[in-house]
Amino acid sequence: MGDRAVAAGKSKNGQRSAGPSRGPRPGPRTARRRLSVDERRDELIEAALQLFSARPPEDVSIDDVAAAAGASRALVYHYFGGKYELYLAALGSAAKRLAVLLEPPTEGRPLERLQISLERYFDFVESHAAGFTALLRGGPADRSGEVGEIVDGMRRLLLERILHAIDVESPQPILRITLRSWMASVETAGLDWLENRDLARPELESLLVDQFVVLLHVAGKHEPSIGALFDSLAQQEMVTKKEPSKANTAS
Repeated sequence: MGDRAVAAGKSKNGQRSAGPSRGPRPGPRTARRRLSVDERRDELIEAALQLFSARPPEDVSIDDVAAAAGASRALVYHYFGGKYELYLAALGSAAKRLAVLLEPPTEGRPLERLQISLERYFDFVESHAAGFTALLRGGPADRSGEVGEIVDGMRRLLLERILHAIDVESPQPILRITLRSWMASVETAGLDWLENRDLARPELESLLVDQFVVLLHVAGKHEPSIGALFDSLAQQEMVTKKEPSKANTAS
């Protein structure tokens, strides 16, 4: 029996075999990049934004978010506690990004400043489509409580930026309603543009500025102070357009 055991341990050429094959040895393990707490949290929020922009919140599960982020279900719960908390964090992240972009310009005529703010707004729409869609998606039921506070807070910020652009501190009721109506048009235009993209962005932005001017003109028929504001804006635009012609004549 002992001789057989020795023989079994040798190959045909008399060399000792390596014993039973255990398959290829594993190569060196790739070190996974270690993320900080904030980085991991941001990664989960980004995955959630992508999902919430494509489907209603009730159709997105914690498992969906975990799979999209390459994380475990337990990790998502560890950072956010539940889906509602994750949804709030995702909306808050989108709102903060937009707020940074909408810092009011300090130079130029009122309509120029409005144009700049509108361009920055659509920069966000284009670069952070997921966040923008998630921010505005859903019906009235999704606009209550903390979710409603986030969305309403962004709209208040937008209204402040518009008022700053046209040099108005405290709007009269008719002007406030007019501006909020225009803001609703801008939001709808952003969602439509993301869905279709069949109009060049500069053309869309120019269209929205023209709509703003027309709305002011109509509102001015109901409120003298708005009429004066419209006349002032129109006069500034006329003067600016004539300046190049004077320069050319002088040369």
